[in-house]
Amino acid sequence: MATQAQQPPHLHLAELTAAQFIDIWKHFDADGNGYIEGKELENFFRELESTRRGAGVEPSHAAFTEKMREFMAKFDKNADGRIEMSELAQLLPTEENFLLCFREFVGSSAEFMAAWRRYDSDRSGYIESNELKGFLSDLLKKANRNYDDKKLNEYTKTILRMFDLNGDGKLGLSEMARLLPVQENFLLKFEGIRLTVKEFDSLFTYYDKDGNGYIDEQELDALLKDLCDKNKMDVNLKGLVDYKKSIMALSDGGKLYRTELEIVLCRDSTL
Repeated sequence: MATQAQQPPHLHLAELTAAQFIDIWKHFDADGNGYIEGKELENFFRELESTRRGAGVEPSHAAFTEKMREFMAKFDKNADGRIEMSELAQLLPTEENFLLCFREFVGSSAEFMAAWRRYDSDRSGYIESNELKGFLSDLLKKANRNYDDKKLNEYTKTILRMFDLNGDGKLGLSEMARLLPVQENFLLKFEGIRLTVKEFDSLFTYYDKDGNGYIDEQELDALLKDLCDKNKMDVNLKGLVDYKKSIMALSDGGKLYRTELEIVLCRDSTL
């Protein structure tokens, strides 16, 4: 039957490999924007209910709406009405879940950014695919977790499948940061800010008072406050301190150069 041919992969399994998890993600994130939302979310929930309970409920039914509301209250940690990769990882039984493991590998987004900086040596906002294995290995070592080469290769291939959609051998910072727990992924906070190159240049020039090509931590603090105010971002003092710390992890001895800040505020949003 046609409906069976379209049956989403692996939802029935008691345990998923990392590759099978990605199969599910790619099946439901139909537009590839990094979220399961809207109609995608309805389809996912209906199929999940059907698989786990043996009978699905149509979205038009009142019971479906209530069950879906309860489901989202439990798993949509940042309450944005959509499911992100790290949130999906919490509800699917993935073998040695490499997504959930990131919670142990990386204590904060600042640690993630520091590890990223080591491999993005040319500050382009990408790491080459052949550097990815070393990047993942570095994160694993920080958590004192022993993974054999076979498992590391599997994780590397899985992440490449997920993010290197055009096969150019490059992985973007904002894409890889989606592996972080939602509350740690500070890049998501700036997702709605779409600075053009001209806007970014004006902003950076304004805060680079002495024109030396970089800003320091105090200047970044003022820049972020101004940016949050102008874009009506609801950020408390602790949140601002955390964002600043994460961004400064990209700096060179306390000097945050134009290209490094551009990775966060401008470049990835136009890719």
